[in-house]
Amino acid sequence: MRLHILVACFILLSVNLVHAEDNRPNFLLVVADDLGWTDLGSFGSEIETPNLDKLAKQGLMFTDFHVSVSCSPTRSMLLSGNDNHIAGLGNMGELLTDNQKGKPGYEGHLNDRVISLAEALREGGYHTYMAGKWHLGHETGSLPFDRGFERSFSMLMGGASHWSDMLGILPRDDPAAYSSNGKHLDKLPADHYSSKSFADFLINSIREGRGDEKPFFAYLAFQAVHDPVQVPEPWLSKYRGKYDDGYEVLKKRRWEAAKKLGIVPQNAELAETNPLIKPWKDLSEDVRALEARGMEVYAGMLEAMDYHYGRVINFLKDIGEYENTIIMFLSDNGANPWYSAEYPGATEPEFSNQFDNSLENIGHPRSNYAYGIGFASGSEGPLDKFKMTVGEGGIRVPLLVSGPGIKGGRRIEAFTYVTDVMPTILELAGVDYPDKYKGRKIEPMRGRSMANLLKGTKNAVYSEDEFVGGEMGGGKWMRQGDLKAVMVPEPYGTGKWQLFNVVADPGEAKDLSSSMPDKLEALKAAWDRYAKEVGVVAP
Repeated sequence: MRLHILVACFILLSVNLVHAEDNRPNFLLVVADDLGWTDLGSFGSEIETPNLDKLAKQGLMFTDFHVSVSCSPTRSMLLSGNDNHIAGLGNMGELLTDNQKGKPGYEGHLNDRVISLAEALREGGYHTYMAGKWHLGHETGSLPFDRGFERSFSMLMGGASHWSDMLGILPRDDPAAYSSNGKHLDKLPADHYSSKSFADFLINSIREGRGDEKPFFAYLAFQAVHDPVQVPEPWLSKYRGKYDDGYEVLKKRRWEAAKKLGIVPQNAELAETNPLIKPWKDLSEDVRALEARGMEVYAGMLEAMDYHYGRVINFLKDIGEYENTIIMFLSDNGANPWYSAEYPGATEPEFSNQFDNSLENIGHPRSNYAYGIGFASGSEGPLDKFKMTVGEGGIRVPLLVSGPGIKGGRRIEAFTYVTDVMPTILELAGVDYPDKYKGRKIEPMRGRSMANLLKGTKNAVYSEDEFVGGEMGGGKWMRQGDLKAVMVPEPYGTGKWQLFNVVADPGEAKDLSSSMPDKLEALKAAWDRYAKEVGVVAP
């Protein structure tokens, strides 16, 4: 009799524990690709993004959130909670120099020194789903399926056509590689369009995994708005004529909108126009038409992405999971300044002859057009520079967060970093970070949990005395409090260290290095310590 009572108590306790675990929040982590800081309506854009603007209004809107300068380094930090030089993407795999190849932290894929966010959550009792761009390894053993995602449909490269043709954006990645649930794909459905198809897959994965009522982690890594700029109707035609005034007008308009919204100080200045940007007035009529058309299609792509994100949100509401889902949205870096022809090998006839980049075909299948440095600068509004640089326009991006337990309706002005996302999610999920995984030792996370910031019990993650920095492609930055030391290599920068108060001067228009030389030297010394800690190998 006593034994039966003990067994019954054990069963009841087990049921209660499972029930408690089932009440943990779901997570929807959404990443846009190459989104400029002011491209969302909530950050001052003229582009219609109603679903993401609603997320910003009801949740938290971070205005001083930072990432790396390009896709894969940021994604490695996002999914590891660690520095990209430790996680395997000290440089993009496509850009590894001879002296970096084979060095620790430069494997070109998410390495075994870290555990992925999906691996940790799956071990902790979560379903794990991914749809979208991976860019953390395209060989078997490095696919999303191999790194903790039980269901996945991914474009594995840095960029590709958004249609079903699988065309790459540079010869070495053509045709583009895709995988589904650990298997490489030879073709895509005829009706494939990236934003739609990735949203569809994620919705279906969540629906099919509901039987056991385990919580889920869903990673929606949109390929948009990465080039080539491509989108179906009605978005393809919606913004015609909107950008005929050119990129200088757009940048000034976004700068003024950001001040009006209060996301930059009223006296914030614009930095001088980058000398690589040709004045709009000096362009021929044909070139202006092509430039404006690229921005029109880009705007349509972003609105389409917002629409398909909204479909996922509506689905969560329909199945009764929305109220128990924490949603995070960010971009992986700033707007892309490269034209398509500037990619390595992109002008080789055998490759380039596949495309029709006429004005009439921009946005359609078999176009391969990126909108270039002028409109990339415009997308950043008050911020200087863009993707591939450690200027604020390259590494400061939107972060929006909403969900249960989060004190919403607030703007967060505290400095935060992409490595902070994973420890935050793990804390909110009640999942511990392990010392070992599958018998191997795991590096401790460098990021900090933002959980108390989200709950409103603290107003900062880092103290005014702490240093946080980064590096990619020779670009260097180090932050302490409001001050940032930065070195942007040529051709986009001077190649010299500069010092800015990026809270008062987010546009990095006023170099303080001559008036605060001791502070600059202290930040440079902190960067040297950081580089040694994480194993930076200079290109």
